[in-house]
Amino acid sequence: MTFSNNATEPIPSGPLPRRASRGVLVQHGARKVMVGGDAPVVVQSMTNTDTADVIGTAIQIKELARAGSEIVRITVNTPEAAAAVPAIREQLDKMDVDVPLVGDFHYNGHLLLRDYPECAQALSKYRINPGNVGQGAKRDTQFAQMIETAIKYDKPVRIGVNWGSLDQALLARIMDENAARAQPWSAQSVMYEALITSAIENAQRAEELGMRREQIVLSCKVSGVQDLIAVYRELGKRCDYALHLGLTEAGMGSKGIVASTAALSVLLQEGIGDTIRISLTPEPGGDRTKEVVVGQEILQTMGLRKFTPMVIACPGCGRTTSTVFQELADNIQTFLREQMPEWKKTYPGVEAMNVAVMGCIVNGPGESKHANIGISLPGTGESPAAPVFVDGQKVATLRGERIVDEFKTIVLEYVQKNYSREAAVS
Repeated sequence: MTFSNNATEPIPSGPLPRRASRGVLVQHGARKVMVGGDAPVVVQSMTNTDTADVIGTAIQIKELARAGSEIVRITVNTPEAAAAVPAIREQLDKMDVDVPLVGDFHYNGHLLLRDYPECAQALSKYRINPGNVGQGAKRDTQFAQMIETAIKYDKPVRIGVNWGSLDQALLARIMDENAARAQPWSAQSVMYEALITSAIENAQRAEELGMRREQIVLSCKVSGVQDLIAVYRELGKRCDYALHLGLTEAGMGSKGIVASTAALSVLLQEGIGDTIRISLTPEPGGDRTKEVVVGQEILQTMGLRKFTPMVIACPGCGRTTSTVFQELADNIQTFLREQMPEWKKTYPGVEAMNVAVMGCIVNGPGESKHANIGISLPGTGESPAAPVFVDGQKVATLRGERIVDEFKTIVLEYVQKNYSREAAVS
């Protein structure tokens, strides 16, 4: 076997160009979020409060928005929930939270939008599941009612197909067509085709009713990583609607994070996807904002967007038996994320900053020099000193019990010096 070490062309880097899609404007007041087109991939989330609980829902929406969710979806499933939506919007506006709200409708959406016009107006977008709109003749009528309401109030929609609630009549039709083939497809391929056909046919139906193409987002939600990749690759080939990505039930903890990352990273690398949601099952009493953080970190680690300064930290080994560097890395990452709601208003570009927290002399100084700010903590048996590097130059050596506070001060001073509006102008 012969090997060559002479490349004839540069090794390509980065994701493929974004798939062309129509940009969909999701708006509340002066806040405008563009999904698709040339806009960056948008991170969104969903509440898990009882929507009828106005204060509890408004508080969770505020937390999600503060964490970085650019669109928040809420369940609208009962008259009480629909009646609460305008009050939720009012509470958010009082708190200066201008994040657009999406109403998630199933089964009775046509009635709730009709009977609660203030709800229809307060929402910035509607999510419609074609499999749960109705059956038989009612299906077309009820779907039309929801689209007509969206047109009346000039609201975009997401036509969100889910393999757990497919339109059974459409699925039967696809199965009949498959049975007539000389070489029938597998059951899995039939399911994929039904998902894609449902999404596109319903989008076309919405356009026939008068909705503009640039008001429609599509999604085909499944739970399996390979299923999601296969469906969206094909969906992306067949249409130019903006696409919403996400596993319908990602799961809990590391499984949900890994599955979402595996599926979405492949598609995003191929230029597919305009907005994402990480549907994590929260641990009992867990923080709902974790799904926002995971979505942001997927995009940021792929180099697609920048949301918050990233902390580079080593995994630790036998040279780092102390937990000091682990605690410092966690402390600094939390500190940076907590500052971002205010920093992004005052320090433009700070989200691109890199901070290194390293655990020993092997890679510590080198990695610290590569970061904007880095600290190399002493490993087992090393001198109890922690050199600090700023833009590749050693600026200080920290010792003692106040290393965390002193390092935070250095970080803050760096941000103030390098990312203030005055620094940007100069």
